[in-house]
Amino acid sequence: MLPIIRNAGHALYRIWFYVLVAAPIFVFFPFLLLATISERTYSQFFWMAKNLWAKPILYGMGCFPKIIREQDMEKGKSYMLVANHASMLDIMLMLVVSKNPFVFVGKKELVKIPVFGFFYKRVCIMVDREDVRSRTGVYRRAQRRLDQGLSICIFPEGGVPEEHILLDEFKDGAFKMAIAHKIPIVPITFYDNKKRFSFTFFSGRPGRIRAKVHHFFETGILAEEDKSTLREEVREVILKELTESL
Repeated sequence: MLPIIRNAGHALYRIWFYVLVAAPIFVFFPFLLLATISERTYSQFFWMAKNLWAKPILYGMGCFPKIIREQDMEKGKSYMLVANHASMLDIMLMLVVSKNPFVFVGKKELVKIPVFGFFYKRVCIMVDREDVRSRTGVYRRAQRRLDQGLSICIFPEGGVPEEHILLDEFKDGAFKMAIAHKIPIVPITFYDNKKRFSFTFFSGRPGRIRAKVHHFFETGILAEEDKSTLREEVREVILKELTESL
């Protein structure tokens, strides 16, 4: 009987998450829509996504953020934000962590998610990882957003790894892009999101979710051939932090 009750609780917890994801979008739909009509109003959209969507979801799930910062981002400066990826909560927590407006680079498949996908395709840089032209086009679209003073966020594992993998290998894209555009890389460790809300249906529970913003990696003097070294150095920072937290 106890496993049945536990699984029922997990199922209700997961259903409640999707209710929290959808409800603010429906409530604030006209304002969100107006903020996505032009790229010039993206900062207003970001503020609403952060304060009217991400925060209510996290607090509504009983997942209370605790953010440690080794270095602060400067207002009006562009950065490349990278973090480990293990949960849908990563999206909400990243919005809460960053003080600067940023644009996600993510898989085009997320467009298929009801309600969420409608705004995702309007404000994010979508990439088809199987299409060379799509991957190339990301750099052009990212440059336009950087020229507008925004930052970029990429989960460099290229997707969510299997749950037994602590941290998957990183792809080159984020590091190649950061070097090309001469923007600092901001490594961020998410410690608890997999435990709080993994992709296993009968799992998850409320509790604190910690994030750590590490010292930035400057790219101003780097060349494209340095991307592999940079990639592994950034990955090592996050991997070390995750390993020590076990």
